[in-house]
Amino acid sequence: MTEAPRPARGAEHGTPVGPDTDDTDDADDVEVPTRWLPVTGAYAELDEDAYIEGALILSIGGAQQSHVDLLHPERVFYEYLQRICNVIDLVAEPGAPVRVLHLGAGALTLVRYVQATRPGSFQIAVDLERDLIDFVLEAMPLPDGTICEIVVGDASDAVLEQPDDAFDVVVLDIFAGADAPAHLTSPEYAAHLLRVCGEDGVVLVNVGDDPPLAFARAQSRQLAALAGATAVLTEAGMVDGGQAGNVIVAARRDPWPAGWTRALLAAGPHPAAVLTGPELAAFHGLPPL
Repeated sequence: MTEAPRPARGAEHGTPVGPDTDDTDDADDVEVPTRWLPVTGAYAELDEDAYIEGALILSIGGAQQSHVDLLHPERVFYEYLQRICNVIDLVAEPGAPVRVLHLGAGALTLVRYVQATRPGSFQIAVDLERDLIDFVLEAMPLPDGTICEIVVGDASDAVLEQPDDAFDVVVLDIFAGADAPAHLTSPEYAAHLLRVCGEDGVVLVNVGDDPPLAFARAQSRQLAALAGATAVLTEAGMVDGGQAGNVIVAARRDPWPAGWTRALLAAGPHPAAVLTGPELAAFHGLPPL
């Protein structure tokens, strides 16, 4: 997950950042839940959203990673995640349960959204950092009735262990630019993402990238070479590669439904871009057909 960074809390208050730091701020400050993440090598922190009642913000190493509206989990704050949710809304009839594999758990925002909008869905959430999962669930337990298996491990191993056609939606939300783990960016791994997704399901890959979006374009080209159909969802102003942000690559084994493009453009967030056909080829840097 990729969002604009902010200073680490330890740096703000002139305190050291490391595993031996006390779990709370000074008595003069508001107490903020924190947890040292040994795999990541940074602190996780939960702050109240000053503008949305009942919402919490998860930061890791000082960078905001996830936003959870506990009172209204069907409301999603970050725009890139809204685009992912809008696709999930189209996968099946409204309210119908679906099978979802989340690769990269964060604060389990998307797990909560799926349960709120499609109760009874079967979900698996995978994350490499056990301490993060424990920290999130202690502070923000999943809603009653949520069917979600938590897997602590590498996203590659988790996918390889899944049978064919096991999910309606597969979400990969780990990439933070071209320094992403190489074994998760390979065509072999992309092929496995498509393998475990049903023919009429969708693979959704969130790619955070900087101009000129070379990594995002490469990942989209790779999925396009393997899938029956792909589309790119992003903010309209990012299409030319002139600004940093998030690009969602959606891939299907079946053809891309024409109605999806219209629905996703209408759903936003605005200004929205949904690239297919010649527009997608142009984004890839390929000559038009």
